Amino acid sequence: MPGAIGYRAVTMKLDMNRNFVRNVIRRFVAASLLGVAVVLTTHAQEKEPLVLQLPAPTLKGTPEQLPTGPNIEPNSDKPAAAFMIAKGAKNVALGKPVTTSVKPFSETQPEAITDGKKEAFDYDTVEMKKGTQWVQVDLGEAFTIQAIAVWHDHRYIQVMHDVILQVSNDPEFKTDVTTLFNNDTDNSSGLGVGTDREYFERHWGRVFDGKGTKARYVRGYTKGSHLSALNCWQEIEVYALPNK
Repeated sequence: MPGAIGYRAVTMKLDMNRNFVRNVIRRFVAASLLGVAVVLTTHAQEKEPLVLQLPAPTLKGTPEQLPTGPNIEPNSDKPAAAFMIAKGAKNVALGKPVTTSVKPFSETQPEAITDGKKEAFDYDTVEMKKGTQWVQVDLGEAFTIQAIAVWHDHRYIQVMHDVILQVSNDPEFKTDVTTLFNNDTDNSSGLGVGTDREYFERHWGRVFDGKGTKARYVRGYTKGSHLSALNCWQEIEVYALPNK
């Protein structure tokens, strides 16, 4: 009997030690995983202001008469507040190939839209014929897009019509299309009724929320402006974190 009791005592002690070790290991693993999760979440939430390399303002000045209305944002001499993007995001559109709905008639060709140059000069502006036309950037691979900055034509302070910005993984934009901006309130371009307002082209460009959409292709539409029926583009910048 005494031997049996001693054996049970030893066995119970060993079981208690094993359980203690298991609990310590479980708590250590749980704490480690929680720490990793906190680090990853904190990193994912880190934001910083989007700092754009701005061109010089147009030398033509502000026209005396500018269009107004409920669907047009008032003209302002001050840029919008800086857009916040994920820390470390870069312009992944720089130098990427550009295609257009029609061949530009200007000497400046589509590749200028991603060359990083956006001054208020003719040689930095791609011009296309009237009607609804588009330009498209192939990023080469899908990125989770933070923001897209666009300069249509700030040679003049003007309002572009039917500004529509879409992204997709389909180069023909027939499927998997996400519309990020649309101010075509009467659907004259046939891409759906827009609810955004028109705005004035200024040298600080326009930044659109990418909404974290993962896409390879970026397409922008216009249908002339209040000054001209021509469609003009100067630069598109797409900001995203580099793929690992």
